[in-house]
Amino acid sequence: MSKLVVGPIGPACSVQDHGRGGYQRYGLVASGAMDRLALAAANTLLGNAPFAAAIEIGPFTASFTARDGAVRVALCGAPRSIDIAGRAMPNNASMTIADGETIDIGFAKGGAFSYLAIEGGIEGEPTFGSLAVNPRAGLGSPFARPLQQGDELAARPASGTHDHRIELPAVSGAIRVVLGPQDDEFADDARALFLDSDWKISATSDRMGYRLEGPVIKHLAGHNIVSDGTVDGSIQVPGNGAPIVLMMDRNTTGGYPKIATVISADLGRLAQTPAGTAFRFKAVSMAEAQAEARNFADLLRSLPDRLRGLEATLLDIDALRGANVAGSAVNAVDAGTWQAERLAQD
Repeated sequence: MSKLVVGPIGPACSVQDHGRGGYQRYGLVASGAMDRLALAAANTLLGNAPFAAAIEIGPFTASFTARDGAVRVALCGAPRSIDIAGRAMPNNASMTIADGETIDIGFAKGGAFSYLAIEGGIEGEPTFGSLAVNPRAGLGSPFARPLQQGDELAARPASGTHDHRIELPAVSGAIRVVLGPQDDEFADDARALFLDSDWKISATSDRMGYRLEGPVIKHLAGHNIVSDGTVDGSIQVPGNGAPIVLMMDRNTTGGYPKIATVISADLGRLAQTPAGTAFRFKAVSMAEAQAEARNFADLLRSLPDRLRGLEATLLDIDALRGANVAGSAVNAVDAGTWQAERLAQD
């Protein structure tokens, strides 16, 4: 087996997959990837199962070195700079790290999470059918914690398969929600304020919950309810009136009223929203949410058809610096320079 050795790495980097489905009735949180589409795309580039375990990389930088043989990887998600031994590499593409080479992954630009999949998947011991890391619960494999410098991940030797890129649809607009299940705990004007206001994700947010910054949402009569079940995307409103969107490492129950729930098709988009970026919510019907869930499932099934050949477009930065890429330059606001150039040509 080859190895992928973790170099300097930021926080919020861990192994994630599809999560632990079917155990929430026992109080076991599902966990799993914050952006399921990006995870599936990275795995599809390598011929892995769509939701196989990969390395979820948070907003900060990370680096990995191939040892004992070449390792083929793919990176999808938030746009970043990617460099392998001085060669600039594209996003949303597969690539091969030769033995001894290091891949350096830059800060996220316009997103929050990326997924580094490894050809053949990540070796580990599943717990309740998943390798997904949840440090609070002490679950995950091969490390039940965020990755640290010096960690080693076993990897299948690179197959030499031709590398590809993948085309993903650009989606924008408001984050869609279904109101409830406790929207009746809020007056009409409070629900309108929730939907008509700009919100920002607090820098104190994490995989358990996204704290929202914006107007105060007031309850009709107190903020405590009998604890009941939560789902990914439940939007609780605690006593201070600042909503919290529950994410993949949430508790399975909660005792604050839930004004709305983010639809499953938009949860990955919300997860990728950088802290401090303004966005809005839009209420949709249950039927619309179900239709979008089916469309999202269709998109996941279409990923193999979205693969394209990857052209060799590696840049030699040193050669570029020494090249005269502009040709004969002129000053557009000084007629003397471009007229002189024209006369010289005549």
